[in-house]
Amino acid sequence: MKDLKVIDKTWTLFLDRDGVINYEKENEYVNKWEDFRFYEGAKEAIKKFTQKFGLVLIITNQRGVGRGITRLEDLELMNENLLKEVASNGGKISKIFFCTDTDETSPNRKPNTGMGLQAQREFPQIVFLKTMMIGNTKGDMEFGRNLGVAINVFIPSKYPVSQLPDGVYDMVFPDLISIANAL
Repeated sequence: MKDLKVIDKTWTLFLDRDGVINYEKENEYVNKWEDFRFYEGAKEAIKKFTQKFGLVLIITNQRGVGRGITRLEDLELMNENLLKEVASNGGKISKIFFCTDTDETSPNRKPNTGMGLQAQREFPQIVFLKTMMIGNTKGDMEFGRNLGVAINVFIPSKYPVSQLPDGVYDMVFPDLISIANAL
């Protein structure tokens, strides 16, 4: 098990969005702010992450936009409202990186590393060996591994941990607040 006590303000946190911060919808996308529902404890967890990490960033695939199911304007409104809600609860997400591409080979689509490399270009203080990735899919965990992050944390909100290959994750927690409380 990795030692979470080594985390300090020199560390970065990458968070996936759907299924990690907010509830996913069964067999469809979260298309509008009216459909967006934070998990219990998620805003409190992000507040704690803000106190512990130097940067908290969201890294999210949003293929619904590329497929024409979600409007870009609605995604941008969700992002804006998410940031406001987190801030009103004392947390801070420095930026949301999203990929709307539908092609699995897109360099920006997780598990490919494009969004992580883009984050590092915008925030040069990011060191992947001092970064934690929290996600709920195999693609999230592979993204972390492909970047070489120090700690990959899996939340089994969509898939059981048994569906993941060995070595792709370091820890499993039921939700964000459990991770925050373990720091």
